[in-house]
Amino acid sequence: MTIKEIIYQHRRDFKAIFVCSACGYEEERRGYDDDNFHRNVVPKIQCPHCGLSEEDLDTDYRPMGTKYAEGVQV
Repeated sequence: MTIKEIIYQHRRDFKAIFVCSACGYEEERRGYDDDNFHRNVVPKIQCPHCGLSEEDLDTDYRPMGTKYAEGVQV
């Protein structure tokens, strides 16, 4: 699943709409706005509808950037 839109963010915690690249299923999920989350966690999230992740699809996944620079205390 990939992040379609961040709908709320407080410091580094956020709520976003995630969308599945395989079946188009959308759901609201919470996340943490740091490089690790965007590079390592998001591509491994499995869609609850079809069960596939970005890693399974072998897509050209490009992580979303963070709102604040790494190492900056918010």
